[in-house]
Amino acid sequence: MKKILTTPITDEALADLNVGDIVYLTGHLVTCRDVAHRRLIELKQQLPVDVRGGAIFHAGPIVREKDDGSFEMVSIGPTTSMRMEKFERQFIEETGVKMIIGKGGMGEETAAGCLENNAVHAVFPGGCAVVAATKVEAIEAAEWRDLGMPETLWVNRVKEFGPLIISIDTKGNNIFEENKKTFNERKGAILERIHEKVKFIK
Repeated sequence: MKKILTTPITDEALADLNVGDIVYLTGHLVTCRDVAHRRLIELKQQLPVDVRGGAIFHAGPIVREKDDGSFEMVSIGPTTSMRMEKFERQFIEETGVKMIIGKGGMGEETAAGCLENNAVHAVFPGGCAVVAATKVEAIEAAEWRDLGMPETLWVNRVKEFGPLIISIDTKGNNIFEENKKTFNERKGAILERIHEKVKFIK
């Protein structure tokens, strides 16, 4: 059964999610990446969009402005979430955001922020930016346009946006860190087997 989260996202909606679960998002999704995080955390500038109970997307979209002044989403793919690691824990605390979406994993600080504030991080598959754009029903607002297209806060109305893989859950579990431990536990024996087969190579 498809799990769909709808904004505003409640604590109850996230409570049963575990790392590795696949969900979809309906409601509002705001693109928010490097400079927006720095403005909030380092420059103490209030976000012009209320994301409490909402979802943000670490993304750099391509947007077409129409003749009537409205916008069309052309492509919206994830950017590397780890770049926001040093800001995300405080960002979650200050904004009340419930879901962060991006590419790749995030670290201990973000996991702590998710644990403390009942939030999650999810991964959107790379290489699907044009497909993702078809899940954007409308762009309802564009804030901080002085930052340029990739860094603008694009407020999107989305329907069943995904698939989104939960990488950090509200319990602070981190699938990327768990997988690293599993890999490190297994790699010794694997390397020995490989070495045994190629040791004749000088």
